[in-house]
Amino acid sequence: MFDRLISYLDSVRARDPAPRSRWEILLYPGVLALGLHRVAHWLFEARLYFLARFINHVSRALTAIDIHPGATIGKNFFIDHGFTVIGETAEIGDNVTIYQCVTLGGSNPTNGKGGKRHPTLQDNVIIGSGAQIIGPIVVGERARVGANAVVTDDVPAGATMIGLKARSTLVPAEEWLREFIPYGTPCDDPPCDEQGRARGDCVERLEAELAVMREEMAVIKAMLADRAAPTPITPEPVHLHKRAAEE
Repeated sequence: MFDRLISYLDSVRARDPAPRSRWEILLYPGVLALGLHRVAHWLFEARLYFLARFINHVSRALTAIDIHPGATIGKNFFIDHGFTVIGETAEIGDNVTIYQCVTLGGSNPTNGKGGKRHPTLQDNVIIGSGAQIIGPIVVGERARVGANAVVTDDVPAGATMIGLKARSTLVPAEEWLREFIPYGTPCDDPPCDEQGRARGDCVERLEAELAVMREEMAVIKAMLADRAAPTPITPEPVHLHKRAAEE
């Protein structure tokens, strides 16, 4: 038990140059949150849901980190700073590092029922501060997600993801209004797919038209280049004294 603790503290120290000793790491909010989560998860697996939630509540109050008791977390997990949210069905592999203000959030399941709603982070993944990883997607081994990135699709192993993805889904809310849509993202509804395909077709048409315009411009430039420049006309100089002598 003690050897496992030392191994974990060393793994954190290898990823954070700030601590002066192993024991200082024990005061990190991410380390405390993980320790309390281990207890809450054990209670959750034992179907002692109220006690699990109570431990989760204490952990959140002490660390500003909210890890659902149902989340599955591997070895050497490190949250550097707080304000992180990890959902119930999230799965985290070994040696994963998450920085502050990250959300491993859920999306509305296709069938509208409970199930896998949150991301899976495989081994050695690094998530930058403020990143939002949404839905039952898989972030592959050794992948990197940059600060404030929004990820809603699977990430290949070893990939680096940056930037925002948010855009209008073009779903008319008045036609698809429900009493409640979990997580506010009805992106599994058919209208989203239809609008997405229509938008993709429009983009393809525009790209084809742009390609034709570029070809036409290239032809025009070639024709202009082939045309000979006009020869300038230089007037013959008039010598007044010579003309006067001739007269």
